[in-house]
Amino acid sequence: MIRQKIVAGNWKMNGSKESIVSLIGGLLEMGGSDSEVVIAPSFPYLSQVSEMISDSALVLAAQNVSNHEQGAYTGEVSVSMLNDFGVKYVLLGHSERRSLYGETDEQVATKVKAVLDFGLTPMLCIGETLEERESNKTFEVCQRQLQAVIDCVGVDSFEQMVIAYEPVWAIGTGLSASAEQAQDVHQSIRSFLSTLSESVARKVQILYGGSVKASTSSALFEMPDVDGALVGGASLDAKEFIAIVKTAG
Repeated sequence: MIRQKIVAGNWKMNGSKESIVSLIGGLLEMGGSDSEVVIAPSFPYLSQVSEMISDSALVLAAQNVSNHEQGAYTGEVSVSMLNDFGVKYVLLGHSERRSLYGETDEQVATKVKAVLDFGLTPMLCIGETLEERESNKTFEVCQRQLQAVIDCVGVDSFEQMVIAYEPVWAIGTGLSASAEQAQDVHQSIRSFLSTLSESVARKVQILYGGSVKASTSSALFEMPDVDGALVGGASLDAKEFIAIVKTAG
């Protein structure tokens, strides 16, 4: 089965009004792509980016969301608020949310449910720490994180989701899993899902994230179970990000 590739740029806590004009301006000159190209700015810039890409093929994502719809939750953002800005994807369970802010597998699962209930698409991030990899627990950790979501929304819901495998040890470190290492984990994720639903396993798009660069992305995209990339720092450079998109096809 041919799955469309997705190249998503997670800007994290970076950007200003001025820098975004330049960055989006560069991306708008990219031309057509067979891949879906996704941009995830910080919350304050959702409106600006939404307006700038409204007549383009670029797709808007948010970096996080509350699992509550409304109420006394100071500093939080609801799914309906994201919907007002034309957001399609919501990053959930990013390693920085898990490690720095203590989000548990169960909390991530409730956010997944909130996003699905509103008709948006979760981009579920999973992955292991360096210690877990060295202890040969990579597959175990990924399956545990997936299982928490399955327990909450069911495996069939993964047909309306995207998975992003991002080894924690490769986030912002300059290190990156080799294409073969990424393929091994992506294949294990698909195999795990296939034990519950062959249809879901065939259809679900699994992205790789972790210090992705143009120089390494070509080998990644050649792997049969790598359906795109979740790009961090390189997405802040229009030329570098476009180069990654072009290698995806």
